[in-house]
Amino acid sequence: MIFCVIIPARYASSRLPGKPLQDIAGKPMIQHVYERAVQSGANDVVIATDDERIRQVADGFGAQVCMTAVHHPTGTDRLAEVVRLRGYTDQHIIVNLQGDEPLMPPVLLRQVAENLQLRPHASAATLCERITSSGELFDPHLVKVIMDKQGYALYFSRAAIPWDRDAFIETTGALPERSEHYRHIGLYAYRAGFLQDYVQWPSCVIEQTESLEQLRILWNGHKLHVAEALEKPGIGVDTPDDLARVRHLLERET
Repeated sequence: MIFCVIIPARYASSRLPGKPLQDIAGKPMIQHVYERAVQSGANDVVIATDDERIRQVADGFGAQVCMTAVHHPTGTDRLAEVVRLRGYTDQHIIVNLQGDEPLMPPVLLRQVAENLQLRPHASAATLCERITSSGELFDPHLVKVIMDKQGYALYFSRAAIPWDRDAFIETTGALPERSEHYRHIGLYAYRAGFLQDYVQWPSCVIEQTESLEQLRILWNGHKLHVAEALEKPGIGVDTPDDLARVRHLLERET
C-alpha cells in the first residue's frame, strides 16, 4: 500500500501560542508527531506549514516541509495545496495527521489508510471508538457518529446520537445496556483527487450549524467510511493542561 501522511502545523493558537514547537521530553511537539507518522510505514511524510519558525525546526530534525499559503481557513485546504504542489495522483491516499497529536499510535495511521484503500467507492475514511459513559455521550465537545451496516457514516453531531427514546425518558445519567454510541476520532484518509473537489465546495448549512467540516462530505453525497480504532488514540494537545499531561506521559517513556 502506498500512502502519504501530511501534518498541517500552524504557529498561531489562541490557547497555546507556538504549540507545534512546545518542548516535550526534549523534543518539539511537531517532531514527536513526525516520528509517529514515519513509524506508520508511510511512503511519504510531509509537514505543511506557513510559518518559517516551524520550517526551520523541522529542517533541523530532517523532516520534509512544504510551505503553504497563510490564508487557508482549514487544515483540509492546506492539505489540498500540498497535494497540488507535490503532484500526487488522484488515487493517492493522503492521511491527515494534526500537528498537535504527539501520542497518536502509528497503527491507526495505517489502519485508516488501509480502510480507504479497500473501499474504492469511498472518498475518505476515518475512525471512532465506543462511548462508555453518559458524560461522554452528552458532552458537546465530543463529536458523535452513527454508521450504516457497512460502516459508512450516516451523520456526525455534537448531540447525543442515536437518541434512545425509551431509555432516556427514564434517565440520562447512565447508558442503556443495548447502547451503541461512538465518538469520532479526528484522523482522516482522503483520496488526493477528492481533496481538490472538496475545497471547491461551499460550506453547507449542517456543517455551519454543527461546526463540523466532515458534514460537507455527506452533504455532497460522498461516502465516508468509519471503523472502530484498533487502539486508543491518546490525547491531543489543545490547552496548557493537555500539554502538561502529554509531557508527563512521554517523559516517563524516556
